[in-house]
Amino acid sequence: MTPLTAITPLDGRYAGKIPECNRIFSEFALIRNRIQVEILWLLALSDESGIAECRQVTDAERAFLQQIVTNCTPEEAQRVKDIEKTTNHDVKAVEYYLKEKIQGTSLTDVSEFLHFACTSEDINNLSHAIMLKEGMAVLIHAQDEIIEQLKQMAVTWKDIPMLARTHGQTASPTTVGKELAVFADRLVRQKRRESEVSILGKLNGAVGNFNAHLSAYPEVDWPALAKNVITALGMQQNRLTTQIEPHDYMAELFHAISRWNTILMDMDRDLWSYISMGYFGQKTVEGEVGSSTMPHKVNPIDFENSEGNLGLANAVFGHLAGKLPISRLQRDLTDSTVLRNMGVGFGYSLVAYRSTLKGLGKLKLNAERLRADLDTAWEVLAEPIQTVMRKAGIDHPYEKLKALTRGQKIDAAAIRQFIQGLELKEDDRQRLLALTPAGYTGMAGELAGNMAE
Repeated sequence: MTPLTAITPLDGRYAGKIPECNRIFSEFALIRNRIQVEILWLLALSDESGIAECRQVTDAERAFLQQIVTNCTPEEAQRVKDIEKTTNHDVKAVEYYLKEKIQGTSLTDVSEFLHFACTSEDINNLSHAIMLKEGMAVLIHAQDEIIEQLKQMAVTWKDIPMLARTHGQTASPTTVGKELAVFADRLVRQKRRESEVSILGKLNGAVGNFNAHLSAYPEVDWPALAKNVITALGMQQNRLTTQIEPHDYMAELFHAISRWNTILMDMDRDLWSYISMGYFGQKTVEGEVGSSTMPHKVNPIDFENSEGNLGLANAVFGHLAGKLPISRLQRDLTDSTVLRNMGVGFGYSLVAYRSTLKGLGKLKLNAERLRADLDTAWEVLAEPIQTVMRKAGIDHPYEKLKALTRGQKIDAAAIRQFIQGLELKEDDRQRLLALTPAGYTGMAGELAGNMAE
């Protein structure tokens, strides 16, 4: 397979943008993780169980076992796949592969303690959890890059006034920095929700009761032994499960990522709109073409690319979150095929994040256009004028400003003439007369500046 013959863009067009996903979510990665879990379980039985038949391995034997994990290559993983052609069972193929690796060594006598009392889902759930743990580290790093970029831009442009638009219509002015600070703050909050999700694991047998374990060694504290392996992998033990870890934590995590992605999509669309309105220009790239027929165009392709890929990512995460917590009785196999697509959601998310970062890096503020829009929107001062009129006890202030401004194009002279005709305290009058659309930004600059803290 090459980028030209791949079915999905993640393995084709975008493959070079997300090399981490192959390392973390590929079939090879899953096999490597399974090998790691199987060996950790064998070492736990050897070190901690007190089972006489599973003697303690020597330091040299331990190093040999750990080298099997370290030296796991795609070629070694192919041997597992070759065995699977016979077993038609992927986890059993890993067990047989490991028995092959230790056959004829000093570890032969403990070979039957590979996969001891385990169901395949004991191995799989921890292998998928390793994927999620590693995948989240990559995803959060990219999320942090976006957040930090937004914070810097928010502070840099904290005092640059901008005409706000509610319902697409002119509204009370804000600042460029403050609007970017809103997105940064929202993204920080949702990233916190992601970090609050505990990655869980189980290692308790065919239906979650340690049945086989106790049948052989009733004196062993199996829950404690399982917990040690699970926590060594950086996860928390779920003690109450069926054959499968119920995947509720996965649904929580995928929903949290989806919310983060939705906020980013919201920002992508806003920045697209600001570019369309001329508030931002974009730095040109030598040799890049915006249109096959219109030479002048510099399209906001990075934000469009991000928006499209975020939609795909959320579609995958939405299905995963809705399906994975559902399993008939003690288990059915529908989760297995679905779980293989976790990397798809991560991959499309990562493509989107990197597109947004590229887009942010190309933005150029068009201060002249921002000023021009503000200078032709004096009607936005109807809000502060009618608010001060309320303070002064003037009858029907809202209605009077509505009659003056609604649907009308108002200039500075008309606004100031109206203010002069009001019965106001002189300091209130002078404050209103001094107002301009560009100066009517409230605490926007201060709020944006707080992003630096």
